[in-house]
Amino acid sequence: MSRASSEASNGASSAIATVPNALSAARILLIPAFVWLIVDRDTTFTGLLLFGAVVGTDWLDGFVARRTGQVTEVGKVLDPTADRLAIAAGLVALVVRGAFPLWAALLILVRDVPILLAGVMLMVTRRIRIEVRFIGKVATFSVVAAIGLIAWGNLGYPFPAAARAVGWCMYAVAIVEYYVAAALYAEDLRRALESGST
Repeated sequence: MSRASSEASNGASSAIATVPNALSAARILLIPAFVWLIVDRDTTFTGLLLFGAVVGTDWLDGFVARRTGQVTEVGKVLDPTADRLAIAAGLVALVVRGAFPLWAALLILVRDVPILLAGVMLMVTRRIRIEVRFIGKVATFSVVAAIGLIAWGNLGYPFPAAARAVGWCMYAVAIVEYYVAAALYAEDLRRALESGST
């Protein structure tokens, strides 16, 4: 069964100005702030906390949307887009700051960027949206937690060795989850394209 849905069939509202959408937009607008703070050596800790807050509250806009009946097509695209943009920006900032290795960041970015671009293009050109999978949510949480722990250890904050050890263990598991989710999304995309062409 396809995990893709169209605007005409999923019953979501076409509204734009809603509280959940405002929350997602606010998360995107905070990206430059935490990037600036992370790169500046005097404010890296604050930036790391803000990065964690932005990506760690990805559940909030969706929760509010469901509880208030404000699930919208815009929100279903804006929410995961905010997640991907925030993670990518945070990784770049941490690499520049020297708190996260480039090779490890690339393992995440080479998966996220194509999925983000394909999802946006499919939504714009075909009005088809790929549903977020549970394993995708788990993978995102695992990746963010691993990034935070590794960066924490590399920046020399309290208990650096323990933070790095736990972080790298979580990262290994997270990468497997990340690419399993990517394979499932690729299959969803294939089915959506086949369905749209018939």
